[in-house]
Amino acid sequence: MTINVEALRREYKQGSLGRADLKPSPFDQFTVWFEQACKAECQDPNAMSVATVSKEGQPTLRTVLMKHYDDNGFVFLTNYDSKKGRDISENSNVCLMFPWLALERQVIITGVASKISVDEADFFFHKRPIDSQISAWASPQSRPVESRQVLQAAWDKVKQKYADGKVPCPPYWGGYRVAPKTIEFWQGRANRLHDRFVYTKQPNNSWTIERLGP
Repeated sequence: MTINVEALRREYKQGSLGRADLKPSPFDQFTVWFEQACKAECQDPNAMSVATVSKEGQPTLRTVLMKHYDDNGFVFLTNYDSKKGRDISENSNVCLMFPWLALERQVIITGVASKISVDEADFFFHKRPIDSQISAWASPQSRPVESRQVLQAAWDKVKQKYADGKVPCPPYWGGYRVAPKTIEFWQGRANRLHDRFVYTKQPNNSWTIERLGP
């Protein structure tokens, strides 16, 4: 079967976004949209793409799960020795994107990533199911693995080691908090005249709001 990619097109008519609809704080506005995404049963509403750039200038994009947010930023968890961890150690500027396609919306965040504290890492680690805790020890994230069998054997070995159910947080495991510089709210509209508003953080920690051309 040949798919006509050029014909894959539809109008976006689910909603609109005006200046009067926006909260003064981008975090409050994010909460409104995030709660609506959850209520609409968008699949994995806390899933976000994370873009990093290596020291050679090569960008990489992947999807992770946001595990916490507040006025200080957005938190995701990872192995610090992973590709994203290595990139962030060299260039802490990152971009996040929440793709709530079912609502014809997206939120795009630019900011600076910094490691969460050891205590926070330990807290989030032990919120994970125990088998996921074991995976954090067994997986050499982003590194070559000879086979699935080798990976499974490593997991089984760690499972046996911590058979008592008490798994410590690995020293290389934690997370990053992305402190936003800009937060853009994008609402699809008909005729590709989308509504876009961007909050930009100012030196005094206030936020300006501007409409952007679609």
